[in-house]
Amino acid sequence: MELEPDEYRARSRERWGGAAAGWERRRSAMQASAAVVSAWLVDHIEPQPGQTILELAAGPGDTGLMAAELVGPSGKLISTDASEEMLDVARRRAEELGLENVEFKIVEGEWIDLKTATVDGVLCRWGYMLMLDPEAALRETRRVLRPGGHIALAAWAAPEENLNMTLAPRTLLELGLTEPPPADEPGPFAFAQPGRVEELLDAAGFDDAVVEYLDLRFHYPTRDDVFDTVTDLSPTLSTVLRDLSPADHTRFRDALDERIEPFTRPDGGVELPGRALVAAASA
Repeated sequence: MELEPDEYRARSRERWGGAAAGWERRRSAMQASAAVVSAWLVDHIEPQPGQTILELAAGPGDTGLMAAELVGPSGKLISTDASEEMLDVARRRAEELGLENVEFKIVEGEWIDLKTATVDGVLCRWGYMLMLDPEAALRETRRVLRPGGHIALAAWAAPEENLNMTLAPRTLLELGLTEPPPADEPGPFAFAQPGRVEELLDAAGFDDAVVEYLDLRFHYPTRDDVFDTVTDLSPTLSTVLRDLSPADHTRFRDALDERIEPFTRPDGGVELPGRALVAAASA
């Protein structure tokens, strides 16, 4: 069945809106695990005082708010997301940090409601890969960037290098408790194929593309925390888990615990590996 664009985007907004509270609860842990990614992205757009920076698919806003501090009161961050609830999370964080140079806008990445050549840098951590038409989104990004401006984005490397993300869904699939996602639907590994990001950036008109890989470690105090984090952060998995019968829920938890065992430390904590793909280019 062909994917209906408006339906997909509406469903995506609803799911991520439902996950916003979980992302806010898990902010500190996720920010610590992803700090190296956010730092790489911000470094590669080279924010300067007085500049205007755009963040797409901002989620909880951590990456963009780093840039907001660097552009200072004479500059501006435009923090955007398709989900109003996620944008509220970012807004509250900006208030906590005392940042007054941030504008918040609801934006779908494929249609950026900004004039041409009006921003100096664009950040997108784990967002383009979930967009229905990433090439269109990158073309829009290129349009709003000033000549010589920079884009920096993050996606995920291959599934087998990201057990932090794949253990739970793979367990559900192996137990027959869920169906594989539609082949034509965007997802976390949409950019994992070597050369895919370079191809998209080139098609959108960017120059001087740089692609690197960053190894990550996700730390959990207990095995239960692994499950709770999955439930909080993944809108798709949380829906599947909510609909399981008590017996199937127990089957899943037991099977997941088995798979987590090799990554469990002597103190009972868990450390799961991940690998991010990061890329930067110039307009």
